[in-house]
Amino acid sequence: MINVGLYYRIKHGHETEFESKFKEVKDYLSKGKGFKTAKLYKETENPNEYMIYSEWDNTESFMDFVRSDAFHSVTSSAKDIVEGQPRHRIFYESENQGH
Repeated sequence: MINVGLYYRIKHGHETEFESKFKEVKDYLSKGKGFKTAKLYKETENPNEYMIYSEWDNTESFMDFVRSDAFHSVTSSAKDIVEGQPRHRIFYESENQGH
């Protein structure tokens, strides 16, 4: 299993729109292969910064989503509300926890 952090800065006044898009994408993903769960977090000191934390079976499942028409459709429609370039990080569970 992998965990992915997707980081976004949203233009002021578009926070509700972004949160709505997140719900749509999460609903779409819940019907697909390899997706486990996702949560949306809002930065405490800068409320227009968000992190989407998601869990996937493996990197391939996540990358299949990133290459999908659905992902490109959402990112294209969100270009007007996102400031700068979104970024992501993929995390793997360490097999040597506590060592």
